[in-house]
Amino acid sequence: MGRHESTMAILFESFGFKNGVPVNADLVFDARCLPNPHWKTQLRPLTGKDQPVIDFLEEHIAVQEMYQDIEHYLTRWLPRYQANNRSYITIAIGCTGGQHRSVYLSEKLQQHFDQFYSDVQVRHRDIHKHKKS
Repeated sequence: MGRHESTMAILFESFGFKNGVPVNADLVFDARCLPNPHWKTQLRPLTGKDQPVIDFLEEHIAVQEMYQDIEHYLTRWLPRYQANNRSYITIAIGCTGGQHRSVYLSEKLQQHFDQFYSDVQVRHRDIHKHKKS
């Protein structure tokens, strides 16, 4: 698969279901069934961008299976959206709080699809909502 030069922008948006599904989402994937780093005290304050959380998630086969399933689905269907003259698509990945699992998957998917599409972005809607003021 080569790089697709297109005007279609792809946005991977992580979010927490406890804060609601993003209203702009075209596709929504639910990662709440995956092992939750929140329950490991040392990982709780971290995010899916931090190496200890990445290491924890990558130890679990279910995480890799979900990533591969989403990647394969998007590899097959994104060209169809693009062929239908879509100018953008928002792919929302949710977990409970939007801090660990959804962030990890969104980052990993953005890194993968950035190799093939010219405008791939990632946004973490709820990554800082867990911190107390």
